[in-house]
Amino acid sequence: MNLIFFLLIAIAFVVAAYRQLTFDPSTLVPATDAAGATVGTAIPLQVPMDAMTTAVVEAAETAVELAIGLIGVMALFIGLMAIVEAAGGLAVIARVMKPLMVRLFPDIPPDHPAMGAMIMNISANFLGLGNAATPFGLKAMEELDKLNPVKGTATNAMVLFLAINTAGLTLLPTSVVALRAQAGSTNPAGIVATTIFATATSMIVAIAAAKLMQRFFSGGESVPESVLKGTAAVGELAARNAATHDTAQNPMDADVTGYPLWVSVVALLAILAAIPLTVIYGKVVSPWIIPTLIVGMVLIGMLNKVPVYEVFIEGAKDGFNIAVKIIPYLVAILVSVAMFRASSAMDLLLVPLGKLTALVGLPIEGLTMAMMRSLSGSGAFGLLASFLKDPAIGPDSYTGYLVSTMYGSTETTFYVLAVYFGAVQVRRIRHALAVGLVADAAAVVAAIAVCTVLYG
Repeated sequence: MNLIFFLLIAIAFVVAAYRQLTFDPSTLVPATDAAGATVGTAIPLQVPMDAMTTAVVEAAETAVELAIGLIGVMALFIGLMAIVEAAGGLAVIARVMKPLMVRLFPDIPPDHPAMGAMIMNISANFLGLGNAATPFGLKAMEELDKLNPVKGTATNAMVLFLAINTAGLTLLPTSVVALRAQAGSTNPAGIVATTIFATATSMIVAIAAAKLMQRFFSGGESVPESVLKGTAAVGELAARNAATHDTAQNPMDADVTGYPLWVSVVALLAILAAIPLTVIYGKVVSPWIIPTLIVGMVLIGMLNKVPVYEVFIEGAKDGFNIAVKIIPYLVAILVSVAMFRASSAMDLLLVPLGKLTALVGLPIEGLTMAMMRSLSGSGAFGLLASFLKDPAIGPDSYTGYLVSTMYGSTETTFYVLAVYFGAVQVRRIRHALAVGLVADAAAVVAAIAVCTVLYG
């Protein structure tokens, strides 16, 4: 992100400086209103450096206003998610997933701590609990590395886990819905259906790509428990498993008892069946999503005897803190993007390519989001905020729905690879990056397709 931040500012300055030195003060441009329509008589072209300075100040102010506007909505959704987590929603999803996970990861012992941590990580991501998902993910990588016969080299299980993690199915992209609501959308939850479709497509492609590509990269097998028999390592493994089965002492290593396989199959078929339904009936269903979720989440908590008010308050506090913490990130990316756009550097670099991609439903804003989403989560969030606040785009246009869906459909590939592999000192990542980028591309294609059908 350091390099991206520097390049945006440096390129913007160089382009603006050139335009300043070659500026003709007699140049006139059409006067336009907020919607871009021509009004009145032509006006003098604004001095390039003045235009960039104005854009910088306005972007910094917008970042703070945006974060303040997000506080209430983020507090609401994080509070509701906390009720579901306290009611055992995370554990239920984990139990449903286990029979499928043991088949996706045949070289990981079913009762190994790595399996439990991976299931909890993916379940937390499904509920949109990003803060809870990361510790489970790091724990999973630590346990997977204990089964790694070649330290420093990613195993097939590690690559597949990160592929699912970065492209995992999300029930409710809370931050995107909150941002769209703050931007004045008449249908902030309109991207829930599109996001489910795009992220499900991305996850399926990621799993298939990981399984296919692992055949062309050697040295990725984990050490199954059967291989450890007769060695000192099996005693160590058994001792560690026994110690970690006490979930009251160490919930991070909780043993996840799965439901019967047929339950998992039914759940999977239900999700797959819901994908075309969300495309066909997305416009009809989306207005019901937020009210139904609020009632349903609180009802789940009441039925499970959760003190819903107290739990909601504690979760809402976390939402408040998250909204406040993102202010510096928003200021940094909105200012750098504002400089890049005001200097006309974006027009010079991306407009020619954007004209080509626009022919297939990917405008320049979508192209920019696709590139940034793989590189930086905070950068992509800042871009999304700037697009939704732009009067020429807005949250309820095709482009607004597209960039919102693209942001919610995948994780930040480079960031996830750096953090998770860095935690276990894996330097040879084999096909992990390729799988992540293929999944990102699949999410973009799926987002274009579903947004074209619903909002094109």
